[in-house]
Amino acid sequence: MGEKPGFFPNGLTSKLQEKAGFLSSTPRKGKCMRERIVIGITGASGVIYGIRMLGLLKENGAFETHLIMSESGRRNIEIETDYTPEEVAAMADVLHDNQNTGAAPASGSFLTRGMVVVPCTMKSLSAIVNSYAENLIARVADVTLKERRNLVLVVRETPLHKGHLRLMMMAADMGALILPPLPSFYHRPKTVDDIIHQTIGKIFDAFGIEHTLFERWEGVQVCSSAFRRCDA
Repeated sequence: MGEKPGFFPNGLTSKLQEKAGFLSSTPRKGKCMRERIVIGITGASGVIYGIRMLGLLKENGAFETHLIMSESGRRNIEIETDYTPEEVAAMADVLHDNQNTGAAPASGSFLTRGMVVVPCTMKSLSAIVNSYAENLIARVADVTLKERRNLVLVVRETPLHKGHLRLMMMAADMGALILPPLPSFYHRPKTVDDIIHQTIGKIFDAFGIEHTLFERWEGVQVCSSAFRRCDA
């Protein structure tokens, strides 16, 4: 899969975040706890985004990752990658059964920095928008919204009909961030990994996690009526 660039967590310092217990340095039950991030992998194409994100967070070590995989997500891991679902599960700190709606992340008292569903099927998007918590992924997403935490939905479908667009608008109105895996090309990606990392980098941006997964845009300069990149 290629080498993965390193990145570093962005420390949270506000009084509100301290009171909320979001600082990884906040001691609980006699020990220092890392911040938690919940990752849901559903059955849309593009499970590699979720797998790669898990790997990068494990490499970083600053976050406690809680993984939930749908049955279709597990199936797609075997179809689209060389990983097995068991190998993907081993990348997470905690694996939760998607049918166990009584798991720890199903409660708002279980503190997290937020949740990302990557990739996110239209079925999962519909369940989240309609608070239809028939499984743990939908329930945790619902909790994330009600607790006003970060919910990032990496919706993967094309083309889109009006119903899809309406669901995404509704999710955005409820507070979710819609982040389709749409690559940019200003950084001139040379490999598939470059394209994957650009989307994961955008997810990390949404969670306030510093990284060097892609080259950031630094603006253009006008020269002879033509736009050119600033190389200075």
